Amino acid sequence: MALDSAHAATPPPGAGPDWTIPQDWAAYTPAEHAMWDRLFQRQSAMLPARVVPAFLDGLDILRMDRPGIPDFEALNERLMRATGWQVVAVPGLVPDEVFFEHLANRRFVAGRFIRTPEQIDYLQEPDVFHDVFGHVPLLADPVFADYMQAYGEGGLRAARLGMIEALARLYWYTVEFGLIRDGGALKLYGAGIVSSYGESVFALDHASPHRIGFDLERVMRTQYRIDDYQQAYFVIDSFADLLRQTRDADLGPLYERLRGQNPIPVGTLVPGDTVIHAGTQDHASAHHPA
Repeated sequence: MALDSAHAATPPPGAGPDWTIPQDWAAYTPAEHAMWDRLFQRQSAMLPARVVPAFLDGLDILRMDRPGIPDFEALNERLMRATGWQVVAVPGLVPDEVFFEHLANRRFVAGRFIRTPEQIDYLQEPDVFHDVFGHVPLLADPVFADYMQAYGEGGLRAARLGMIEALARLYWYTVEFGLIRDGGALKLYGAGIVSSYGESVFALDHASPHRIGFDLERVMRTQYRIDDYQQAYFVIDSFADLLRQTRDADLGPLYERLRGQNPIPVGTLVPGDTVIHAGTQDHASAHHPA
């Protein structure tokens, strides 16, 4: 579920003060369940060699291979036993501080609608497949679950300091579009990749994007675009290292440095980067000519 700084501060009709709504699982149609199954089968067939093993473990722990859109009540029973997290339904994008508050309390907000056949490969707002298939399996991993809680706590502090934009970039390049080292290979873990058939291939196999070693300050300076595949992916060494850098670091001095620096444009390499693969940027040039 993406951050939404511009969202109205008042919950829409039918939502609680915390923006949650009932999932209303019984209202899903056979066609909607069939769309979930179609998406699940397509992704689960191509991900095993590409995704971090913890993701596959999460699918198993949460029994997400059962047919149809998961019922959040049943899903939460298993997720709570694993890491103390739960999934709550919301009507769409929520304000930043609502989002952070939920994460800080180990609640992941998820849209309850599912895309139509016409939207199978692209939709502007996250649906239940992106949010639940993409995000929730890693919430069964104890270290990643702690990272997500720490991110929410850090977001509440960043909101008070006027640094939400920097935190949004961190979320984008880790939770949504992160890569991780797994032995001698790079693997996927970001939900925006693992829920996308095309980007699951592009992120690892295509020559166009840069693949850069993760550096917290670098990531917080780096702009991103939401309308195409990424032009750069940042690679973490482990979830434990990601958690250490974000939870244990004193971000105050980092925020002060960021205030005095220009953002780094999409797809740009800068001195100091740990370049794992220098991309050709051919895809960017073809889709977004200067």
